[in-house]
Amino acid sequence: MIKITFPDGSVREYEQGVTGLQIAESISPALARDVIACGVNGETVELNRPINEDSKVQLYKWDDEEGKHAFWHTSAHLLAEALQELYPGIQFGFGPAIENGFFYDVLLKDGESIKEADFPKIEAKMKELAGKKEPVVRKEVSKADALKEFGAAGQTYKCEHIDQDLEDGTITTYTQGAFTDLCKGPHLLNTGAIKAIKLTNVAGAFWRGDATREQMQRLYGITFPKKKMLDEYLVMIEEAKKRDHRKIGKDMELFMFSDKVGKGLPIWLPKGTELRLRLMDHLRKVQKRFGYQEVITPHIGSKNLYVTSGHYAHYGKDSFQPIHTPEEDEEYMLKPMNCPHHCEIFAWKPRSYKDLPLRIAEFGTVYRYEQSGELHGLTRVRSFTQDDAHLFCRPDQVKQEFLNVMDIINIVLKAFGFNFEAQISLRDPNDTEKYVGSDEDWARSEAAIVEACQEKGLNAKVEYGEAAFYGPKLDFMIKDAIGRRWQLGTIQVDYNLPKRFKLEYTDEDNTKKTPVMIHRAPFGSLERFVAVLIEHTSGHFPLWLTPDQVAILPISEKYNDYAAKVAKYFDTVGVRATIDARNEKIGRKVRDNELKRIPYMLIVGEKEQADGTVAVRPQGGGEQSIMSMEDFAKFINDQVAEMTKEF
Repeated sequence: MIKITFPDGSVREYEQGVTGLQIAESISPALARDVIACGVNGETVELNRPINEDSKVQLYKWDDEEGKHAFWHTSAHLLAEALQELYPGIQFGFGPAIENGFFYDVLLKDGESIKEADFPKIEAKMKELAGKKEPVVRKEVSKADALKEFGAAGQTYKCEHIDQDLEDGTITTYTQGAFTDLCKGPHLLNTGAIKAIKLTNVAGAFWRGDATREQMQRLYGITFPKKKMLDEYLVMIEEAKKRDHRKIGKDMELFMFSDKVGKGLPIWLPKGTELRLRLMDHLRKVQKRFGYQEVITPHIGSKNLYVTSGHYAHYGKDSFQPIHTPEEDEEYMLKPMNCPHHCEIFAWKPRSYKDLPLRIAEFGTVYRYEQSGELHGLTRVRSFTQDDAHLFCRPDQVKQEFLNVMDIINIVLKAFGFNFEAQISLRDPNDTEKYVGSDEDWARSEAAIVEACQEKGLNAKVEYGEAAFYGPKLDFMIKDAIGRRWQLGTIQVDYNLPKRFKLEYTDEDNTKKTPVMIHRAPFGSLERFVAVLIEHTSGHFPLWLTPDQVAILPISEKYNDYAAKVAKYFDTVGVRATIDARNEKIGRKVRDNELKRIPYMLIVGEKEQADGTVAVRPQGGGEQSIMSMEDFAKFINDQVAEMTKEF
């Protein structure tokens, strides 16, 4: 008999070789119908995989990310199976599950290509194959047999992958019907659960992401166990298109991109800069209460800085191209992160235990290479500003500092009406070699995170294998207005960098000790946060944050001077106003300013000028009112004061 421990801590005994499905059946028939995959000691596997030793087991349904991953992973194979039938001679690359659905990279023979017009027939073939409820069969194979099998099938890219990337004794295949694929899994037991299918896009993708290699086609799709779910998803996608931050950002004149400046390098326009500065001020006020000191560091750093930190070796030369100077052997890097600079700030003078915790904050702009095809508005860029901070503390201070950071993130995110979830990312217990630092350090830091979440009553999801290479972390995911999840804020414990930089402080007993380092970024990056905020609000920012609170619209040019007088008064009392002085009809001005998402439009004409008033029109229409300039300014400022009283 073996002992199976469930997430709630309960333990049951089963025969050796029991499967996840059998465990589900032993609990209830309803659970057995709904379960999709099984977690065994942190690894997600198929429901028919035997469990031969005492294990921690979790059963995943559709609502679980692990369940969706197995579902969409199988769907990627289903897509490939359909393509194999429809396009003889097709070459297959990689086909993983992704955050929303799956994709498969393929290359058709003789220069043929798949177009969106082909999607219906591919979807029909997938539905036909799914209806056969084909079992998905896992098989362990030798490297020689794998090369022989995929070579016989003419799969050039699969053979290259086997030859270059896979070690003998680690290779598995999955077969459904007439299709066999290289894969680690996990998968569904059969294809029958896949009921609703939609191919969403086709794009170009270089083999292995290498622009010097062949360009393949990447087919994207998504599937669901019920048609209703697909219908709801398609409605959400249409709503997402309306909320696209790239379009709204252009309408509101927040940011721009220029090919001459360079791909993935955002330029913040005046109104976007105002928004950005207000976000920074918001965080500054909060973190000042918690004892942070702000610094500014250069946008470049010596190559040796990143050799010392370990980042250069970890990320490789492809991500870090050196900047050479006329001086021999002098090399610099564009700053990819702020942490090494902050380590040097700690090291610049002797530190005592009395100096700790030392909390260093910076709105630091960093630069990282992203492939052109991966760039997307503000969410994936090559230049971005982190609301970064690094805390240096004694080991006994780690948990309290962690708790303080959680308070900061709570205050910051709630100001925008976000509901957030948390994820604890721990190292993969089955592959500890890819992480730096001692087992003892990892155990201490992981325990500090778990205990802090428990103290705050935060029901954080634990993910094994998602930690950074230098330490575990706590990530905050928010859910936007249409149900999408976005990863924003993060807290990371780091026992590695202080050791690499030989940081030390003098302890009470006059001995030298190494501080613990905590990385922290509530927004994550200003670019990504603004993108998420735009799509969450459709550009209707909170009144305290929006660049323009008021648009003053003169009925004709005769009243431009009065509009300027109103704007000047608002400026003196802290109300942000813009004037639309164009020689256009008032209806056109109203429509254009609606697109700019300005909360209030003030229409001024003869009567308003004579009475010293403004005609107030809220964004989106609604009841208009006449108010004095003074009363309207008080109305705006009172709203802002109420919104910001908590921070």
